[in-house]
Order: sequence, then structure tokens, then C-alpha cells
Amino acid sequence: MNRTKIHWLIGNSLPNHLAIIEAVPGVGNVGKLVADGLIKKHQSKTLAWILHPDLPPHSTLSEEGLMTPPKIEICSVLLPKNKTIIVIRGDVQPITATGQYEVSEEILNLAKNNDTPQLLVLAGLTAGIENKDIHVVCANSKVRKTLESNDIPVSKTQPKDGMIGIAGLIVSLSPLYDVPAIGLIADTIGASADILAADRLSSWIEGALDIPLDLDLDSTKETAKRIMDAINVTNSIDDLVNSSETDVSSDFYA
Repeated sequence: MNRTKIHWLIGNSLPNHLAIIEAVPGVGNVGKLVADGLIKKHQSKTLAWILHPDLPPHSTLSEEGLMTPPKIEICSVLLPKNKTIIVIRGDVQPITATGQYEVSEEILNLAKNNDTPQLLVLAGLTAGIENKDIHVVCANSKVRKTLESNDIPVSKTQPKDGMIGIAGLIVSLSPLYDVPAIGLIADTIGASADILAADRLSSWIEGALDIPLDLDLDSTKETAKRIMDAINVTNSIDDLVNSSETDVSSDFYA
């Protein structure tokens, strides 16, 4: 039996939406920067919490000064052109393989039951400074055919070591739930908060998938600072923002 619980705060289902974007902490926190940046910049509402007993047992204070359980949030975000997307984001994911499977299955069930047109899983891939690709992966031949018919190449070589955690499970299990899921993996040197990779990823989504995220470096700068402060990174985010990617030393990402 799946132990995942969705605790609804508003309603009991998703509103009509253009896509679901899912991101949890990972390499360079690329996807998390995009997800948190969307919440920060645009009008948003927290619709529900995803709860699971295998999430790290660390409760935190909310902005209202109330203790909240470990959770993954489901939020609605109103984008320009009156477009709504759903953002599933969190600071943690289950610490067991079983927990990651169960949460992934619950997210896929949520997408299926709410007729989600596309589920975008955002992640990062450790690479050199010179690498700036966005790798598109999927697990369904029909989804791949649709992408390629829209001149979006699907990677057959990267990530060569695969994907771990919720990100990989959502993409790979998606055909079992008839959910059109796509993994979007940005090359990153692995910074604690790689805003340049996040900027490339959000720009790619806007251009290739016609989703008006309306994010820029300034949109993610504050989010990046918060992440870096939380993990005690002392390097200045301003040095990265004011530099080109080829100017950034790999020491910044250590």
C-alpha cells in the first residue's frame, strides 16, 4: 500500500493547467532554482502538501511562525498570458528507495487523474564549464516521436549514468500511468546554486515548449542566495551573476 498522503489546503484537485513542473534538490539545484523562482516571481498558491513517513523527520517554521511537517509542496502559478502551471517542489525527498517510488507513483497518479498535458521533470547533470546543453529524455516512444516532430531532439547518450531519485522514477515510470513526462537536464558544473544553468533551462522551456515562464537571472538571484546561505556556501553569488559562464572559475562550484 502506498503510504504517500496528499493533504489538500485548497480544494481537492488541480486547476486546469498547461503543465506540471517538478523539481527537488539535485546537482547544481538547477531545477529547484527554476521552480522556486517561479513561486517567487509570479502569483502563486500552495494547493497541497505531499507527505510521506520516509521524508527526513525535520519540521520547520513557516513564514507565519507555525511548525510545518516535512513535505513536498504542490503549487499553482499564474504565468503571463493568463496561463497556469503546477509546480511540485520541495527542499527534500524521501530518504529510502521505497519512499521515492511511492511519492513518484503518487505524483504520476495526480497528473493522470487531472489530465496533465505534460509533466516536466527538471534536473542537472555535472559537466565542464564549456558544456551548456539541455538534455531531453523520455520513456515513451510516442512522447519521443511528438518531441522530434517539433524539432526537439531527444538524447540517447545523456545522462549516460542514468537518473536517481524521484526525478528518474517519474520519467521512467510515466508510461505505466499514461502520463507524457519529459526529463529536462541542464549541464552544470555542480554549483550549490547554479543560476546560469537555471537561466538556460528556463529559457529553453520558453523557446522549445512555448511556456511563458518569464524568468531571468534577477528572478533567481534571491533564491540562489537563500539556498547558498542554507548550506553555508561563502562564495558571492554576485560574482557569478556578473560573469559569463566561461569566466567563472570551477572553484566557485566547489
